[in-house]
Amino acid sequence: MFTETAVFDLLLPGDSRSLKQKRSYVRPILAMLKKYEVSAAEVGLHDLHGRAQIGVAVVAPDAAQARAVIDTCENQVAGRPEIDLLSVKRRLYGDED
Repeated sequence: MFTETAVFDLLLPGDSRSLKQKRSYVRPILAMLKKYEVSAAEVGLHDLHGRAQIGVAVVAPDAAQARAVIDTCENQVAGRPEIDLLSVKRRLYGDED
């Protein structure tokens, strides 16, 4: 069994000057990610209106499948025209970890 995690650091559009506007960008991203049967949540930068960190985790029977799911999630987030994906931190955990 393998678990892969990723944290996406996002730059939101300049009009996200309130938490309500920030949520209007983050919620659709979380909903889209959950379609890939992953756990996803806003995990950081809660107090910054123009930035967000979204954490994603998946459990799979082999490492290749876990990587493929997180790759798909990363590509979907990077492809959203309204946000900029600044960085991605990934980690793979195996049975020995």
